[in-house]
Amino acid sequence: MENNPKKQEYSASSITVLKGLEGVKKRPSMYLGDVGIRGLHHMVYEVVSNSIDEVLAGFCNKISVIINTDSSITVTDNGRGIPVDIHPEEKKPAVELVLTILHAGGKFDSKTYKVAGGLHGVGVSVVNALSKLLEVKIKRDGKIYYQKYEYGKPVTDLQVIGDSDENGTEIKFIPDEKIFETTTFDFDLLSKRLEELAFLNKNLLIELKDERTNQEKKFQYEGGIKSFVELLNKNKEKIDGAIYFEKEKEKIIVEIAMQYNMSYNETVYSFVNNINTIEHGTHYTGFCTALTRVINNYIKKHKLSDQSLQGSDSREGLTAIISVKIPNPQFEGQTKTKLGNSEVKGFVDNIVNDYLNNFFEENPSIAKAIINKCITAAKAREAARKASELTRRKSILGSHSLPGKLADCQDKEPEKCELFLVEGDSAAGSSKMGRDRKIQAILPLRGKILNVEKARLDRIFKNNEITNMISAIGCGIGDNFDISKARYHKIIIMTDADVDGQHICTLLLTFFYRHMRQLIESNYLYIAQAPLYKVIKGKNKSYVFNDEQLNNLLKQLGNDAEIQRFKGLGEMNPDQLWETTMDPGNRILKQVNIEDAVEADKMFSMLMGEEVEPRRDFIMQNAKLAKNIDT
Repeated sequence: MENNPKKQEYSASSITVLKGLEGVKKRPSMYLGDVGIRGLHHMVYEVVSNSIDEVLAGFCNKISVIINTDSSITVTDNGRGIPVDIHPEEKKPAVELVLTILHAGGKFDSKTYKVAGGLHGVGVSVVNALSKLLEVKIKRDGKIYYQKYEYGKPVTDLQVIGDSDENGTEIKFIPDEKIFETTTFDFDLLSKRLEELAFLNKNLLIELKDERTNQEKKFQYEGGIKSFVELLNKNKEKIDGAIYFEKEKEKIIVEIAMQYNMSYNETVYSFVNNINTIEHGTHYTGFCTALTRVINNYIKKHKLSDQSLQGSDSREGLTAIISVKIPNPQFEGQTKTKLGNSEVKGFVDNIVNDYLNNFFEENPSIAKAIINKCITAAKAREAARKASELTRRKSILGSHSLPGKLADCQDKEPEKCELFLVEGDSAAGSSKMGRDRKIQAILPLRGKILNVEKARLDRIFKNNEITNMISAIGCGIGDNFDISKARYHKIIIMTDADVDGQHICTLLLTFFYRHMRQLIESNYLYIAQAPLYKVIKGKNKSYVFNDEQLNNLLKQLGNDAEIQRFKGLGEMNPDQLWETTMDPGNRILKQVNIEDAVEADKMFSMLMGEEVEPRRDFIMQNAKLAKNIDT
């Protein structure tokens, strides 16, 4: 066999060993998700989660988070305080081990924390590794201890700086601007997560203060997750009051709050040890299985219908929070988005089955109101199935399965292809002529599509514009939705910049959020930014996207500019539309994402739902902020 010198290059000397926290600095996104705004705020959540673990252990009832004027963060709790004694094996103070070694903490020993969120034990050490400064103060054993770190390494020994008869931990950190894209903390973003934690931990007081602006909020909820459900349903027509029950067995605590409303959407959030399991898991499965069984049994027992309900029927219009606290949660990966503990399914199933059976028998009027809603949902689902089959059959019998109005692109690789959803035939005509035919497809939309917030699937399938979109995108809808079948990896909403255009854009966003949410979560959905003005001076021309940009440009050029205002996309020539809005090398696209699903749900319900009063209040409160209003 011929000796290949290249093969011999891979030896022990080729292996790089990253000591201490160097691995975190090399690959910060592995631990935080990203190094953008989300990862930055995750640093705060990691520190707060340590305090929450003290809450779950029964030693803490108050947490304070302060955004300081220098954009550092201070998190303080009144828990037991991180241990400061010397570790018998490592010969260092316990707090130093917690802050400098990835898998060091009290969560691997069930004696210290029976229930904990940060199971992997990497949280606060990651924060230390990615901070240019971290200071820790600990109150315990009658003393105040202090230690300072820079870039993850201690620069002082642990020292006593005073006396105190209180207990607790204070951590102050400044993120490393060389690692993060931004180091400016968002008060509202922190506020939403801290409020969520206050809901999940009954009676816990969480204070948030912004020293930069003097904003301050306090969260404390005696009703816990029941109050959470009531907030989520605030802008919806409720069937009855919120139902709440909890049970503890074999160190597993299950809390459930639920309430039906007259909308057509399921809003169920599940949590394990205060972690939002966005992909649900065994606790959610147990809840759903029991709920459907209880409702079907009640229907049979009281002979209310011959209709057999599916799971989705029993959850139409349901808002619920499932919160489970367990000693040894098994999550799928470090991201902790799905619970895998098989024993939790049966436990939750039994609790829901027993409680709801009793509740329905004791409250027949509420039970019948809920069940009538579910039966109507089942009938609508069956009608939607028939409409869907009819649509599919027509497309199979027809010459091709794509809508006739679609001007498709030549390339068939989805990751290269773009679909523009264009308002109006004239704008669609210009965009068809101006596009890159190889990768850009155009689908014209006529008028305003159906507001899906107020409609079930059976009505949605009767709307031509929506069925054209479903056919063009190729993923299907509802139970048949399959993201892998998407024909385009960029779906771009392109509407006029006026009020009507913005309304159409909002209707489209509502449709995608409610029925094709995975497109948003996969970063496939965008909004095109069309210019409002064209400014010409001499041989120079500039396109301007808002009034502020226009005023700044006029200050530079003077007021003897020729200004053309575009009332709509249809007024733009194909070459203008291409160079301003469609050219990948020159255009501005806004990517649609969901930073906060709870807040997004509340906003869609309020802006697009049946209840008028909350929408009017919102408009009154925010009227001064509105821009580019057509009058």
